[in-house]
Amino acid sequence: MPGPLLEVKNLTVRYEPKLHRPLNAVEDVSFTIDPGEFVGLIGESGSGKSTLANAILRLVERPGRIAAGQILFDGLDITTMSQEELRPYRWRDISTVFQSSMNSLNPVTRVEPQFRDAIELHSELRKDEVVDRIKELFDLVMIDHRFITAYPHELSGGMKQRVNLALALANDPKFVLLDEPTTGLDVVVQQSILENVRRLQREHGFAVLLISHDIGTVLDMSDRILVMYAGRIVEEHQTHALLRDPLHPYTKGLLGSYADPRDETVRITYVPGRPPDLSREHTGCLFAPRCPEKIERCLSVEPVLSPIASVVPGGTAVEAVADVSSGERAEEPPFVACHVARLQREAPGTAGLPAKTRRFQGPEFVKSVGETQEALTNEVFLRVKDVRKTFRTRRGFTVEENEVIKGVSFELRRGMVTALVGQSGSGKSTIAKMITGVERPTSGEIVFQAKSGPLDVGRVRGAELARFRKLVQMVFQDPYSSLNPNKTLEYILSRPLRNHRNMGGKELRAEIDSLLESVALTPPGHYRGRYGYELSGGQRQRVVIARALAAQPELVIADEPISSLDVSIRAEILELLHKLVQDSDVGILYITHDLLSARMLADEVIVLNDGEIVERGEAIDVIRNPKDDYTRRLVEAIPNPFAAV
Repeated sequence: MPGPLLEVKNLTVRYEPKLHRPLNAVEDVSFTIDPGEFVGLIGESGSGKSTLANAILRLVERPGRIAAGQILFDGLDITTMSQEELRPYRWRDISTVFQSSMNSLNPVTRVEPQFRDAIELHSELRKDEVVDRIKELFDLVMIDHRFITAYPHELSGGMKQRVNLALALANDPKFVLLDEPTTGLDVVVQQSILENVRRLQREHGFAVLLISHDIGTVLDMSDRILVMYAGRIVEEHQTHALLRDPLHPYTKGLLGSYADPRDETVRITYVPGRPPDLSREHTGCLFAPRCPEKIERCLSVEPVLSPIASVVPGGTAVEAVADVSSGERAEEPPFVACHVARLQREAPGTAGLPAKTRRFQGPEFVKSVGETQEALTNEVFLRVKDVRKTFRTRRGFTVEENEVIKGVSFELRRGMVTALVGQSGSGKSTIAKMITGVERPTSGEIVFQAKSGPLDVGRVRGAELARFRKLVQMVFQDPYSSLNPNKTLEYILSRPLRNHRNMGGKELRAEIDSLLESVALTPPGHYRGRYGYELSGGQRQRVVIARALAAQPELVIADEPISSLDVSIRAEILELLHKLVQDSDVGILYITHDLLSARMLADEVIVLNDGEIVERGEAIDVIRNPKDDYTRRLVEAIPNPFAAV
């Protein structure tokens, strides 16, 4: 039987910044990935997933370093290899799709040369053969060949992510690390791309480590799941067994954050509190402060990741036995780092032990149909009437016209959430830009009924436009480019408070703290003086949401506001936005690919396809009884890993 393709042994990654206390972002992590295996890695934002990924790729930069352990790739120790020694292996044997698709392509170079560099360096293909290979890759990720000669800024966020995925597969690698590879893609494209990756993986035998916040997709795709918390692996389990019998309470919390949006009443649970500050000393289990199942031992003794007896369908605990003669890897017993899970399995009669449950016993966010009926009676405050938008591109003496919005009409109501759903490139973000006044419609009108009177958004200028932008705030799709890297969070949040609410002094500081707390960045004093680049992707997006709320707008346009957030934070942010709508008359236009979050937050759903509205109605009706073919494909592509459980 061949050995593992990737073997991580007791890996520790340490950060030693000059202005903050040192910490181990990854602590004593060990696991293996076999050739052809598809492994999923799940965990909250800041749990160490991307740091672990960077360590495997040998991309950890100062102030971080690999402090202990080994990384073996195909039997070769790459832990201490120089960057020059690693170069022949990158994009040939090891490739990746990075988390931030917006920043992964060279902005001043067309797409084709970026592919050509990677392909010609590691293969014998040249000239037209390279172009043919690029076309094959673009077909794989469903992008029109005309974008091969485009610049990255001419692509939507989702298209950039697909280009990055195509680039990762360009040289038929042995191992592909996918760090949030489908963030920003609608479920139809996501399903198609990942199914193609799965097909290619089976045909060519390369291994995959999939890191994602999208629990449904990871569970659907992976053979085995690694669960990471506070820099440690806390559970390792075959996927089908994990769905049937999750062991660690943290795993139960992650699974509880996923539900079927087609249900009449949708319930999702989330893990309260925040991950621990790893720069401080800890005693006992790091999850204990957030755990509803903790016992006395959890507070004093840190559990160790080790195998635990498997349970057969009859309920009997058994040890896995390998069939050596078959030459195949036997299904291994699960590994868990939890005193309670081990006692529930091995000594269920222990005094004071909580009853075994499959669901997380924590706070719950519930969305029912009744709330929508009340919202539909609210006042209309934005009317979009037969809006069209045509972009003109000059290439030499030729002017090309591309109509991206084709006669769109809809209304928004105060105290109501409307979801705008569609694939990348369908025109959702263009509509958002026209409503905010960043772009102007080619024809049609957008009328905003402010409390001070009506405004024709397409015609506002100067001081009137400045006043209008206080009323309409936007949460952008990409948290990595939404924050000034040279400014602290305190400064970033102070700008709208000074400009729109004339705050200063102690009042300003108190409001900044309140905003940080409202988006679960606590304690505020830990974040005020930090910079955007010091935060994880999910934490950056929370700051973006706080900045939008600072001006106390009448309309918030949220463009994929939770796509970069981990599952436990998603529910809290959705609940925050829901509470904002319930407690005031603010309206939200919620742009998303995620039908579960649309179902949890929105009262009404508008489906946009190729610049046209193809379906509109109450969220539950559109999702449960879609009438348009595209909407049906959208609903059918929703992952439902629990269906067979």
